[in-house]
Amino acid sequence: MRVIDAGDSSALAGWFDRGWSVPDSVRAEVARILDEVEARGDAAVLDYALRFGDGAFERVEVPMLESLRSRVPAAVAAALDLQRERLTRFHQRQRLPDISYVEEDGTRYAIARRPLKAVAVYAARGGALSSILMGAVPARIAGVARVVVLTPPNGDGLDSALLFACALCGVDELYAVGGAQAVAAAAFGTESLRAVDKIVGRGGTFTTEAKRQVFGRCGIDGLSGPPEVLIVADDGASSEYVVGEMLAAAERAGIARVAVISESRSLLEAVAQLIDTLDLESAERSASVREAIAGNARLIAVRSRAELFTLLDRFAPAYLCLQVRDAWSYLERIANAGTILIGDSTPLVSGEYLAGTNAVAPAGGSARFSSSLSLADFTRSFSAVENSAERLTADALLLAAMAERDGFPHHAQTARMRQDR
Repeated sequence: MRVIDAGDSSALAGWFDRGWSVPDSVRAEVARILDEVEARGDAAVLDYALRFGDGAFERVEVPMLESLRSRVPAAVAAALDLQRERLTRFHQRQRLPDISYVEEDGTRYAIARRPLKAVAVYAARGGALSSILMGAVPARIAGVARVVVLTPPNGDGLDSALLFACALCGVDELYAVGGAQAVAAAAFGTESLRAVDKIVGRGGTFTTEAKRQVFGRCGIDGLSGPPEVLIVADDGASSEYVVGEMLAAAERAGIARVAVISESRSLLEAVAQLIDTLDLESAERSASVREAIAGNARLIAVRSRAELFTLLDRFAPAYLCLQVRDAWSYLERIANAGTILIGDSTPLVSGEYLAGTNAVAPAGGSARFSSSLSLADFTRSFSAVENSAERLTADALLLAAMAERDGFPHHAQTARMRQDR
């Protein structure tokens, strides 16, 4: 690999200014799937499940928790228990109280938050267990009455660890189905699956595009797709740790971008040398990692801290790894990021599994427009106001003036009618 200067516009052309975008063919195919599922329900979902190799579309009963524990490797069960505990503590602290107050003239205000009634958690292969917990745990804390999990089956169906994760979170309904057809079923409803208020969770290209297209009929958390990882490192960072994070990022299927940004060219050169001399095994997995590094990774040298933050905000990563001495001081200047992992002792693997924060994060530079999953995603808020007579009398002529200026004479009249009550 070579180190690229931040000012080398040709080498970085199209690298930063990204958003969610798919080919017209994908957009059209997803639209067809959605239309078919809305029109034909279960039959269309099953047709597409068979066409894409997912097998049958079916509801799977979730056994009692303790009956599953003995069927799951002890270390995996312990990890899931710990993950649930940490997610619970982290998301419980995100609760916000309702607000109610009265102003001096007697006008009353309120802001209230209520849980959504039904949420679907999409859990893609290769991370389904964590996706279930990161969606279902905050949903339960928020008070969502009906939590549904959608996940594509493997050749042998859904394994015991996945069932255990669902039981651990108190999932109400589990469906063996994936892809755009799963999103359509949850958004529109079918004979087997009642429609939900919102769909959350990270999926592939077709799943994410389907979420985009159903938005308006159904809420979504955001465009959470292939992971993007940005590592910010200084001259005190370990080049081995930096390379380790790059390889971990590249191991995820469909990785979009991974970059290292540093003011230290010597650190970047050391990283480049390690990458070039890596002795990855010739296994298919390692070959895909090598290909992802070659095609989607960049080492970028900046001349100043100001230039570093400019590039960071343009990248808008789903995951930001800060391997710098004064990492917490960086937070004040970061505007666009999903999940931030700080220090040598917080590798990407920690954030994806046991940190307790939520790793369901936006993709495609979408961190400029949306954020990682939080308790707020499972509630809706509304405001309320009751004017006092004194307030309305004082406001009436001003209200009428504004309404008439905008061409709404009947609005203006409703204000004048109350002026001299």
